[in-house]
Amino acid sequence: MSGRLYVVGTPIGNLADLSPRAAETLRQVDFIAAEDTRVSVKLLNRFEIHTPMVSYHKYNSHERGEEICSRLLAGENCAIVTDAGMPCISDPGELLVRKCADLGIPVCVVPGPTAVASAVAISGLPAGRFTFEGFLSVNKLSRREHLNSLLKEKRTMVFYEAPHKLPNTLKDMYDAFGDRRIAIVRELTKVHEEVIRTTLSEAAQRYADGSVKGEIVLVLEGAGEEQAVPETLEDAIELARQRIESGMSVSGAAKEAAELTGFKKGDIYKRLISGSTE
Repeated sequence: MSGRLYVVGTPIGNLADLSPRAAETLRQVDFIAAEDTRVSVKLLNRFEIHTPMVSYHKYNSHERGEEICSRLLAGENCAIVTDAGMPCISDPGELLVRKCADLGIPVCVVPGPTAVASAVAISGLPAGRFTFEGFLSVNKLSRREHLNSLLKEKRTMVFYEAPHKLPNTLKDMYDAFGDRRIAIVRELTKVHEEVIRTTLSEAAQRYADGSVKGEIVLVLEGAGEEQAVPETLEDAIELARQRIESGMSVSGAAKEAAELTGFKKGDIYKRLISGSTE
C-alpha cells in the first residue's frame, strides 16, 4: 500500500500561526519536501520537529518529483511545504500533486495561512467574489496580454508581486485599467504589516521610486458596470492615444486598440499618423 502526500500550509510570517495539526503532521511523516530547506528548518526548529527534509523546487521538480513518488509508492508518507503559506498554489508543488493523482497516491491537505484570502479580507474591497491571478510575467508583451484579458473582469482581482517589479506593474495596471481602487498589502502577519488603500493613479505616481518593500499582495477593484469597450472608431483612436502617451509606439498602440475594440488596426493607425479624428 502506498503512503500519502500531505499538503501542509505553513505560516506566511508569524511562526505562531502554525496549526497544531500541521505541527503533528510534520512530526509524523517520514520526510518533508521543502521548497527551501534553509527556510523550513527555522520553522521545524521552533517547534522541535526533527523530521528529515529533501529539497523540492522549480529547478529540480521533475527529477525530485520522481524520487518522492517512488518513496510514496513504497509506503512512506511525505509532507510538502513551501517557504510560506499554502504549497501548490503559484508553486511547483502543483506538479507533484498532479503526478500523485496520476499514480493513484492519496493526497491530503492540512490547511493553513494563505496570503490570497488574508489580503482580500483586509483590503476593504468587495470580497464576495474574487479571482487569483498569481504573478504577472516579467515579459512586457505577456504581461500586457494578461492585463488586457482582465479588462472586463468584474470580480476583485488578486496578484502577487515582488517589490522591485511593483513600479512597472502599477504603471501597466493604470495604463490598462484606468483609475481604480487598489490595496497594496505588504508583510502580512509580520511586524511591519501594512495595508495601503489607494487608487492606481496615486499608487503609480507615489511608488514609482520603488519605496515599497517586503512581500506584496495587490488587491485590485474589478470593472464597474459603467465601463464599456469603446463603440466608435473615434473612441478606439482615443484609446490608442492614451497608450502612446504612456510610452507605447504608434503601431503597438494601434494594434492593442484594435484587439480591444474590434476595429481594424490599419484604420486606427492611419488616423493616428494623420493627426485627425474627423
